[in-house]
Amino acid sequence: MKKIALISLFLALGATASFACTNLIVGKKASTDGSVFITYSADSYCMFGQLVHFPAGKWANGTMLPIHEWDTGKYLGEIEQAPETYNVIGNINEYQVSIAETTFGGRPELVDTTGILDYGSLIYITLQRSRTAREAIEVMTDLVKEYGYYSSGESFSIADPEEAWILEMIGKGPGVKGAVWAAVRIPDDCISAHANQSRIRQLTFDDKDNCLFSPDVISFAREKGYFNGKNSEFSFSEAYAPADFSTARFCEGRVWSFFNRYVSGMDQYLPYVNGENNDGMPLYVKPERKLSLEDVRDMMRDHYEGTPLDMSNDVVAGPYSSPYRFPLLEFEVNGKKYFNDRPISTYQTAFSFVSQLRAWLPDAVGGVIWFTLDDANMSVFTPVYCGADEVPACYAANGASDTRFSWDNAYWIYNWVANMVYPRYSLMFGDLKEVRDRLEKTYVTVQPGFERVAAALYDTDKEALKELLNSYTTSAAQTAFQSWKELAEFLIVRYNDNVKKEVKDGKFVLNANGRCNSFERPAYDKQFMEQVIKLTGDRYVYPQPTEK
Repeated sequence: MKKIALISLFLALGATASFACTNLIVGKKASTDGSVFITYSADSYCMFGQLVHFPAGKWANGTMLPIHEWDTGKYLGEIEQAPETYNVIGNINEYQVSIAETTFGGRPELVDTTGILDYGSLIYITLQRSRTAREAIEVMTDLVKEYGYYSSGESFSIADPEEAWILEMIGKGPGVKGAVWAAVRIPDDCISAHANQSRIRQLTFDDKDNCLFSPDVISFAREKGYFNGKNSEFSFSEAYAPADFSTARFCEGRVWSFFNRYVSGMDQYLPYVNGENNDGMPLYVKPERKLSLEDVRDMMRDHYEGTPLDMSNDVVAGPYSSPYRFPLLEFEVNGKKYFNDRPISTYQTAFSFVSQLRAWLPDAVGGVIWFTLDDANMSVFTPVYCGADEVPACYAANGASDTRFSWDNAYWIYNWVANMVYPRYSLMFGDLKEVRDRLEKTYVTVQPGFERVAAALYDTDKEALKELLNSYTTSAAQTAFQSWKELAEFLIVRYNDNVKKEVKDGKFVLNANGRCNSFERPAYDKQFMEQVIKLTGDRYVYPQPTEK
C-alpha cells in the first residue's frame, strides 16, 4: 500500500489553550453585498501561525494518508486517501467551502484517545473532499464514524456561498468509534457566533433542510445519564457541555459582544454572561442593519469597547489604557479568587481570517479569505483568493517556527510590532492603526476592479487567471509585510526612551540643523493616575506637606 507524506499543517505547535478561538458567522441576507462570512481567530499560547496549502490531486486506489494531530504533531494513524482532492489554501477550498472551529471541550470522559482523526486534521481533510457545506458535514461525520474522533468537544463553522452551518461534535469515550453531533443552519438573514462553549441547544427533529444530527444524539445522552427528559426538551449543549461561570463569562461573553453590536436589548443576557443564571442566548439573531466586510473584520478586533465589560477604563488597564490582560484568566490573592475578561481580540493568536464567500462570481474569484497573522487588532488582513495555489513567502514558515525568529516571516514581524505596542497601548496604537487602516482601505478599494478583470479570465484563460490570483495574493501580503517592517523601525525611533517625537505627514519634524528637537514627554493616562492617587493618598503630593 502506498503512502503519501502529510503536508505539515504547523510546526512544533503547543497544546491548545483553554478558551481559545472565536468564530463569527454572517448569512448572505445579513451582509451588505450578499456575501456569506465566517471568521476564525486561532488562539493558543506559543502557537506558530502560517498559511497552509494543499494542492489538488488524484490518488491511486490504496493510497494511505498519515494523520498527525494538528496541535502537537503526534502521529495518530492513517486513513484511506480520497480518489480526488481539491485545492485548499488556508481554510478555504477551490469551491468556496470554508471551515473554522472553536473547542468547547465538554464532558472529558467522552474523549476517545484511540481515535485517528483530531479536529484540525478533520478540517483540512474535509476541505480537500467537499464541494458544499452540506457535503462537508457529511464527510466529517462519516470520517469520524469510520476512523474514530480523537479530540474533545468541538464547534465547527462550515460555509459555502449559499449557506452557513454550525456543527457541534463530541466523542463517545475511549475505544468507541464515532461521535454524537448536531448541525444547525444559520438563517440567511441572521448572524451567529461561537467561542469555546457549545451553543446548540434545542433541535428541530423534522426539518432536515436546517437541522441535522446523529441518530443516537439523544439515546446516547440517556444511556450515559446526561439527560432523562422528553425528547422535545433535549439540549445538546446542556447534555454534553453544560456551561459554568468561566464558559459563560470568558466564552459566551464574546458571542454576546458580537450580538450586542448589532441587536438592541442584549443587556437582558448580561446576567447569563455574568454567571448569574443558565438561561443562555439565542444561537443566532437578526441584526438591525446589514454587516459589511469591514464590520466583520473589525469585530475580530473587539475588546468589549463601550459595554459594561469594557477592558480599557479601569486601573487594570494600566498607565496606557490597555484593553489586554496578560496575567492568567483566573487567579487568587489572599485566598480570594478573581478573574480577567477574555475578549475576541487577544495577544496569543497565531492567525486570523475572515472568509468571504460569493455565489455570483466564479469560485476561483468569489472565495477569498482575508488573512493575517498574530493578533487581528495589531495586524493587517490581506486577500488570499481560493483560486490561488501559491503561498506568499512571508506567510510560509521557511525555516521560522515558534522558537526561531526570522526577519522574512510575517508572523514574527507582526509579533515584534505588537509586543512593542502592548506595554504603551494608548501612546503607540494610533500609529499602528493609521498604517493598518490605510492598507486595508486600499485592498477593499481595489477589490471590485481587480475581480472584474479576474472574472473575465475565468472563461477565456484559466491559467492566466491562476497566475493573476497568485500574483495579487502575494503582492498584497508582501506589501503589508514590508509596511510592518517599516512601522517597526518608525515606532522604535519615535518612542525611544518613552518620548514622543513630533511627526507631520508621516515624517519627523526637524529643526534648521536637521535634528528632531520637537518632542513631548507624555504623561500616564488620566484614569490610571486617578486610581494611583486613590491608592497612595498624599505620598506623591508636590510639594510635600510640612509637618507642624
